[in-house]
Amino acid sequence: MKLKKSFALLSASVLSIGILAACSSDSSGSSDSKKDVPDDGTSVIKIAAQLPLSGGSAIIGESIRLGAQLKLEEESEKFKELGYTLQLEPYDDQSDPKKGVSNANIIGADESIFAVVGHYNSGVAIPSSEVYDKYKLAMITPGATAVDVTERGLKTVNRIVERDDGQGPAAAKYGVETLGAKKIFIIQDKTAFGTGVAEAFKGAAEKLGAEIVGFEGITVGEKDFNGVVNQVLSKKPDLVYFGGIYSEAGIIIKQAREKGIDVPFMGADGMDSSGLVDIAGDAVKNTFITSVAGESTATEAGKKFVEAYKTAFNKDAEAFSVYGYDTMGVILQAIETAINDNGGKVPSREKVAEAIRATKDYQGALTNVTFDEKGDNVNAKIYLYKFDEAVYPGVLEGEVTP
Repeated sequence: MKLKKSFALLSASVLSIGILAACSSDSSGSSDSKKDVPDDGTSVIKIAAQLPLSGGSAIIGESIRLGAQLKLEEESEKFKELGYTLQLEPYDDQSDPKKGVSNANIIGADESIFAVVGHYNSGVAIPSSEVYDKYKLAMITPGATAVDVTERGLKTVNRIVERDDGQGPAAAKYGVETLGAKKIFIIQDKTAFGTGVAEAFKGAAEKLGAEIVGFEGITVGEKDFNGVVNQVLSKKPDLVYFGGIYSEAGIIIKQAREKGIDVPFMGADGMDSSGLVDIAGDAVKNTFITSVAGESTATEAGKKFVEAYKTAFNKDAEAFSVYGYDTMGVILQAIETAINDNGGKVPSREKVAEAIRATKDYQGALTNVTFDEKGDNVNAKIYLYKFDEAVYPGVLEGEVTP
């Protein structure tokens, strides 16, 4: 049965001055030194959120940050009883690996930061995580799907969503077996995520008997894609697959439709944003996306989350908002465990990292998290959505498997 992803909006129980104050903090990562010395006798525990808060992925990055903030605020009183004040420290990585690494060094040097929510972009997560690891600082990504994020053997790196080597083949299977695609043109944005998921899709599609009639790269940030669109037009595929983010996908789809290309478009979770519809408009019809993000209202806890999110921030939750919330939940549970294991005293970063990796059957608002030895969530799933009209979110077709 098809289910509409709905983002209902929720009770005022979590709205507080603390949320509003924290959300107005400087997204560059600078902090007011006064916040480091609470006047209530507690010690500060900071969690950094390093995400794209500006640029082409900003809609998703900001939604993850707000989800994380909501969970932190809900847990703040419990931690005060333990003698600690929680603070979220937001950093804008700008979807730029260099900026991410620069911020990571600042984050690592701040000894009051005990974990990181982030990154969203795999190309930023991979080099930045090398820095965190040197500082023994754990990170959990709520959205980076490239295989290499967790394949490097770093004990501090974890993620709660599915990987590209599951998502790409799942999309290929649907495209070939359900949509009947025989000739496929692939476009990718030359990032770790875009290229990775496109390569995974390509390999699986070829094994299923499809012919790949094009595999072209585009540059993130460009606005005119008529060159690659003309190549698609000349090859006459019956399916176009895009590996990249909504900001470029929306433009490509719109320009392709304007040239009369009416075949289905497919893509991955980077396109799972209201920004896709905002950019593509009516051209988004007949577009399919696989996503590592599920239906936020699929659980009662998820329904309460989206209602609380709306009440707190006066905006609808995005697909990845709940993953920021659940990522923060895993982090705070691990920090609490490390505090208790240390007799109530401030734990070391190493112990927090160990507690995070040891997470088993954490039930969040939407996700159930158990990390394997690599830091991947063994319970992660892949979902497929279809856009029948220019409305976000699309129609949930169901879970898909490679």
